Amino acid sequence: MASGSGGRLKPLVWGLLLALLLLRVVLVASMPLQPAGADPVLLLEAASSPELPLELTGTLLGDPRSSVGTGSCRALLQLPVGRTELRFGDCPPLQEGWRLRVRGRLRRPQASPHPLLAAPAERLARQGAFSQLQVQDFNVLERPATPVADLRRRMAQALVRQAGPDRGGVLAALVLGSAVVPVPAELREAFRASGLSHALAASGFHLSVLLGVVLPLGDRLPQPARLGLAAAAMGLFVLLAGPQPSVLRAVLMGALALAVLESGHRSRPLGILAASALALLLARPDWLLDVGFQLSVVATAALVLSARPLELGLRRWLPGWLPGWLAAATAVPLAASLYTLPLQLLHFGVVPLYAVPANLVVAPLLTPLTLGAMALACLAVLLPPLLPLATVPVDWLCRLLVLVVQAFAELPMAQWQLGRPTPVLVLLLSLALLALVLPALGRRWRLLGFGLLALVVALHLSLLGADQLLLVHQGRLDLLVARHRGRAALVSSSADGFSCSQASQLARGLGVQRFDWALLLDPLAPEQPDCWRAQAGMVLASADGSLPLQPGQRLASEGLSAAPVAIESRAMELQLGRWRWLLLPDRQALWAWQERYGPGRGGFDGLWLGFRPSQRERTQLQQLGVERMWLSGAIPSGWPETWAASGPSGSLQAVRG
Repeated sequence: MASGSGGRLKPLVWGLLLALLLLRVVLVASMPLQPAGADPVLLLEAASSPELPLELTGTLLGDPRSSVGTGSCRALLQLPVGRTELRFGDCPPLQEGWRLRVRGRLRRPQASPHPLLAAPAERLARQGAFSQLQVQDFNVLERPATPVADLRRRMAQALVRQAGPDRGGVLAALVLGSAVVPVPAELREAFRASGLSHALAASGFHLSVLLGVVLPLGDRLPQPARLGLAAAAMGLFVLLAGPQPSVLRAVLMGALALAVLESGHRSRPLGILAASALALLLARPDWLLDVGFQLSVVATAALVLSARPLELGLRRWLPGWLPGWLAAATAVPLAASLYTLPLQLLHFGVVPLYAVPANLVVAPLLTPLTLGAMALACLAVLLPPLLPLATVPVDWLCRLLVLVVQAFAELPMAQWQLGRPTPVLVLLLSLALLALVLPALGRRWRLLGFGLLALVVALHLSLLGADQLLLVHQGRLDLLVARHRGRAALVSSSADGFSCSQASQLARGLGVQRFDWALLLDPLAPEQPDCWRAQAGMVLASADGSLPLQPGQRLASEGLSAAPVAIESRAMELQLGRWRWLLLPDRQALWAWQERYGPGRGGFDGLWLGFRPSQRERTQLQQLGVERMWLSGAIPSGWPETWAASGPSGSLQAVRG
């Protein structure tokens, strides 16, 4: 009796222990990251200054890399306490592991003005850095031996030299991972749009290809030698790809599975996955927020739980004349796509519509191509003279892969921009998909899943269709996005490339396929006109310092319009649905509008100021009786409570259902 009771309690105790451990991981991961006691960013706080001239000494954690879209170069510097990001004008010939003395101006990294926009502050905090140093001068103090970094660099450079920057970058990423090897931005975006980003990220697939070659070589060896050979292969994989969360998850899971099989027990993939993920999170709780780690764990869970049931279901539904392997080949990307859909929407708001067929087409290429890339990397180190000849067949395979990727990326709606749902809707979507795809659940749960899915879709569509005005303020940049029944228009105070990039990110996050029109109030011509034209059906901008819209002209689409309200000023009236907003980007716009209409004219639902008004101007503006007053920047204490401010780097939003 006691034995039976103990047997029943054992799973309960283990379950409670695991729940407590997971709760600890979630609590630690949700805590905001803070700098260490002697981090250089604390000097900025002590000086109460946005910038501080400073000299630092530390070790480079990676080779300097060009930053896409900014034209600058960056590298992470490990200090005696803390880290900082170095910013160079042009990438200097420095290497990972070198000790430097750098002089420049220290500042805090820019924070994100809106949850839909990426920013250096959040990116660096995840890497343990809380400051940036704009480098003015540097000295190399020491060049210690860095055999692992040298090996990575030698492999990548040899492959790029033989196959060119595009295909060579892909081949190097298949060996080292895209986190170690920079793939050209356009090609990386094509892989993302076609749903094949995982092919360039070092993960369990690449490890399985490597072990698939190594393990058969040790079939006839004693068990210790066989395990040592596998451990050496996994260790080499970690050294080359770096200790990334997805890499360590794959290696730990592979090691546990191999140990279980070698001990004569039956492997339980789901238990091994859970144990691997929990062990890594106990060591690094912050990895719970890492997008790569989340996608890696969830995609692996999809293969463990639902790939086989989906394969059996597809075999029943597919016509008999189709080959049997098609069901198995389709089930893997289908399961991974369904399981990772909530994460795709939560983090990106975009779904690669052709991910399943694209994975199905490239599947026959990836394994031989990965093996070929690994073989070329070995030849680059061991037998360099053979590399040009051996590269030819692998390069042809890589050329075919790139053509397929680009073809899928150029299809209509390759990236379906659904917008980023609220976290609550993402949670409900996850529950709905689990009810639909988990094989152990019955018909009642599936009906509940369909109902929950319909509710999520209805709520998300209602949010996308609501009238909305969004202001994003960052430095001297102001973006106003007006939405009406799913359509959208853009007003930007600046026409530079950074503004266009921010507008593009907002569009993806909001689920806007393309703005109806974009009005650029910058007196200077756009830096990147092609970028702006890709964002909107019509773009009006200044070409010679003149206003893009003259009095009497009107820029309009269904439910959205903008028109000037004063001569020789940038004052605009913006209408979205039943809302009328007055836009006053600068003080001249306010003066010109008051001169024409007088201080008492109202009738607006809201007013936006792109500058800080004086006491007299505030009094005049309050007489308008406007329901909403928005100010770009900060409002000092003592100002009217009805006024709302974006802050130095923030946003404001008004929604009408």
